[in-house]
Amino acid sequence: MMKFSKSGLSAALLAAMTWLPLQAHAGLFDDDEARKALLDLRTKVESIRADLQARIDTKSDKSSTLDLVNQNEATLQQVNQLRGQIEVLANELANAQKRQKDFYVDLDARLRKLEPREVTIDGKTSQVDPSEQRNYEAAMQLFKSGDYKAAGGALSDFVARYPGSSYASNAQYWLGNSYYAQRDCKAAIAAQLVVLKNYADSPKAPDAMLNIASCQTELKDKAAKKTLQDLIKQYPDSPAAATAKERLGGK
Repeated sequence: MMKFSKSGLSAALLAAMTWLPLQAHAGLFDDDEARKALLDLRTKVESIRADLQARIDTKSDKSSTLDLVNQNEATLQQVNQLRGQIEVLANELANAQKRQKDFYVDLDARLRKLEPREVTIDGKTSQVDPSEQRNYEAAMQLFKSGDYKAAGGALSDFVARYPGSSYASNAQYWLGNSYYAQRDCKAAIAAQLVVLKNYADSPKAPDAMLNIASCQTELKDKAAKKTLQDLIKQYPDSPAAATAKERLGGK
């Protein structure tokens, strides 16, 4: 098939228009031949025009297809960008959820540390705050390590800070023992008298009376005998009362 450009078509039409007048003017052909030649030329021109239009339309279709391809590629790029953003957001959401979970786990652990704990003290079950337990155990650790002066200070602070604690009677009792261990019998007696006054029902009360009697004996205080007798009378079934009987029987 012949290839024509727009300039080629224009040249062909110009040649045809030039040729037609010449034919009419020359009069070399009869009317039938002239009419036939004109029809043939018009047919050729129409064929050329139709072919050119088809080529233009084809080019236009290709341009449209190319535009669609470009639009599709641009859409795919936007989809990929959105997909990347979704992945970033999903990752951030997962991290946020993990941080939130860790926060609640940590908060729950902190709250549990603040919740009262059930402990057994001298055979009795009691509820104590974690801070009470920590402070009491720290003070007792000082006593067990032999640092009686520091233990006395810690135990004195404890009973002042937690007077209603289930550990209070024990803390007061061991405070007296810390003084006794430092050979301060007067302070030891004063501390054990607080046990008897404030915690008379405590299992430590009989032992507190026995310790008072021991200090009185070392101070050569004659009141020691009466203290032992009161101990036997007030707490007859206690191990401390049995010890008091032995001491009185030996005299």
